[in-house]
Amino acid sequence: MLALTAILSACVTINIYFPAAAAEKAADRLVDEVWQLKDKAPAPAPADQPSPAGN
Repeated sequence: MLALTAILSACVTINIYFPAAAAEKAADRLVDEVWQLKDKAPAPAPADQPSPAGN
C-alpha cells in the first residue's frame, strides 16, 4: 500500500499559469524605452577634427 501511494504521488502534475501576454507587453514597453533613450542621447563628437579655435 505504501508503494502504491508513493507511485501515485509521483504522478502529480502542477500547472503554473504564466501570463504570456503580460510578459510580451512588458518586453515591448522595455524595448520602446530603450529606443527612446537612444534617440535622446547626444551624438558623440568626432575626435579627429581640429578644434574651431585653431589650437
